Amino acid sequence: MDRLWSPWRLEYVTGASGDKSSACVFCEASTAGREELVLIRSTLAFVILNLYPYNNGHLMVVPTRHVAGLAALTATEAAEVMRLTQDSERALMEAYQPQGINVGVNLGRAAGAGIVDHVHVHLVPRWSGDTNFMSVVGDVRVLPEDLAQTAQRLRPVFARLKRDWS
Repeated sequence: MDRLWSPWRLEYVTGASGDKSSACVFCEASTAGREELVLIRSTLAFVILNLYPYNNGHLMVVPTRHVAGLAALTATEAAEVMRLTQDSERALMEAYQPQGINVGVNLGRAAGAGIVDHVHVHLVPRWSGDTNFMSVVGDVRVLPEDLAQTAQRLRPVFARLKRDWS
């Protein structure tokens, strides 16, 4: 019998991170924390890898300002988030060649938001057949690439795309 070993998920599935602070993970990431997960920053938003991805390449576009919903963004912030969402689509298509990408925003806990008070856009690369028996029966995701490799794959693409910003 093969064993699937992913000890990094234990903290997530048990909720035993030990850090129960009320600090916003996105606000911490927007300053100095979790820099290894941040792929690119603009003036009003940034792109960050999901620490607990659904698939390889799962990333999020986050406005720098702490707001709970899209309606609270200024027009300039909303445009910046959309530009980075478009660049994220381009980067994922180039780096992973997925057959599709789920793009979504979960507003509120009932809608599935894990982080309720800081709006963010998820982009999840998808391939035909990527939801298999492990996810359906075992409540386990198999990810063949760790986050450091994902960041290494995507950072050069974002750096090139940033040169196109005017």
